[in-house]
Amino acid sequence: MRLCGAFSVAIVSLLLHTQDSFATLKHDFQLPLLLDATLDELRTGLDAGRFTSMELTKAYIARIREVNEDLHAVTEINPDALDIAAELDRVRALATGPLHPLHGIPILVKNNIGTADKMNNTAGSTALLGAKLKQDSTVVSKLREAGVVILGKSNLSQWAGSRSLQASNGWSAHGGQTIGAYFPEQDPDGSSSGSAVASSIGLAWASLGTETWGSICDPAHANNIVGIKPTVGLTSRFLVIPISEHQDTVGPMARTVKDAAYLLQTIAGPDGKDNYTEAAPKTRPDYVAACDKDALKGKRLGVPKDYKAMFPYISADVSFEVFESTFQLLRDAGAEVLEHIEMPGVELMKRAGRTGIISGGDFMTDLPKYLDNLETNPNDIHDLSDVRAFTDQSSTESEFDFMLFNMILKRNINNTMPIWWEYYNERFYQSNELGLIGAIRNHTLDAVILPSPIATKVAIQGAPVVSVPMGHTGRNTLYHRNEVDTLNNMGPNHPFGFGFAGDYFSEDKLIGMAYALEQLTQVRKTVKPHIQPKTELKDVAAFKSEEL
Repeated sequence: MRLCGAFSVAIVSLLLHTQDSFATLKHDFQLPLLLDATLDELRTGLDAGRFTSMELTKAYIARIREVNEDLHAVTEINPDALDIAAELDRVRALATGPLHPLHGIPILVKNNIGTADKMNNTAGSTALLGAKLKQDSTVVSKLREAGVVILGKSNLSQWAGSRSLQASNGWSAHGGQTIGAYFPEQDPDGSSSGSAVASSIGLAWASLGTETWGSICDPAHANNIVGIKPTVGLTSRFLVIPISEHQDTVGPMARTVKDAAYLLQTIAGPDGKDNYTEAAPKTRPDYVAACDKDALKGKRLGVPKDYKAMFPYISADVSFEVFESTFQLLRDAGAEVLEHIEMPGVELMKRAGRTGIISGGDFMTDLPKYLDNLETNPNDIHDLSDVRAFTDQSSTESEFDFMLFNMILKRNINNTMPIWWEYYNERFYQSNELGLIGAIRNHTLDAVILPSPIATKVAIQGAPVVSVPMGHTGRNTLYHRNEVDTLNNMGPNHPFGFGFAGDYFSEDKLIGMAYALEQLTQVRKTVKPHIQPKTELKDVAAFKSEEL
């Protein structure tokens, strides 16, 4: 391909400037290591010409290929990723003003977030292999506008965990079994498992996940990263394969709070194709600016009464001792920690048992709406009954049962029925006035604090949660198998997360407090993965670090 004269001059000028920069900086610059590389570090290198987006993308692709056979965190790499990166490098070379902070940065998106490109959008199900969309999901469109390289699709629990009560976390027929990287045969937790594992060990700068009830914060907790579950309505769900329009939300999964804030800033905002976004504040806060090391000063934080017994099945996955040891640190940072906050709605909600009916009714209603947007639909899938029939007949789908499909179809309750609304309103009262929102407003709290897997459960009705690394188990911790005996959900070096749950659209406040705690503890870098790729930027960059 022949370059035009002006473009050639620009490229030559850029290369000469880059060589001069290398000569100037040779004594004090090292290429960032991708296990912990932050956006600020990557932007510095890109802006100074120390490496290109194409080289960064090559490095991440190499890292994926090194470990994915063992970890199955990524279902597919975007075949156009290098071409996209090269074009973004050309834009950078010709730019006369500042570019978006994420320009040229590769990220992964969960494989239920729609892309109108050569990749699949499957929610982990082979029923949707080859099904193509007419356009990108809104969040992906925002990323492309920012100049992000959509590197690939991350694996997940099939149908975001809505296929079976017996299926293994992180397993999908399309992507296989995702494995955590911190101890042998680690259960990756949650449904955004591939996004969590990939972000944690530097298979991309960051990832997008989705949460219905724990699917961002649970795997963030178990994989030593930051997860932000935004308020339902802060980020668009248009062309995201749905579970529940009343609970689904798209959020960032990154290695630091500030990086997660950058990603949230990029994808948040109104969308005429998702009317829930109309409830968001018209003026969006600056989530990056909220990252203030003094943000805990003057804050009131509540710890629910009997929080250890709220969800007993979670207890084996968290450390209450490590969680409670953080209270004094918060107080020393200027926060007031109030213990024994009453939240009676949590127990009432558990006794009523309406959650499966509510999300199932949404799934029945919302899935056909997504499928109607498909441009090609090779397996002729139009509703949950079609999914169930396909799953029953496919040999590739036989690993686990489809108990939840059967329960939803047998109930035959959708979210337009009076009985559905009765259950929904009952749970809304329990989880709001008698639950998280009531506790926050009645006690003038800035947040409720809990171990992350519990925090995200009490925020079921659309409230935001930020999970930040808190610690890890010791080397003598015994291995413990998960309920379906497929993986270890406990073992030595298991990470733990600390959760801040807040009022609706209080993400900036939660991000600030999480950032302040992160800066005080710096826990993430003390927890080393037992599997990690070796490829670094120096292995692919045109100017090797040893040449500096």
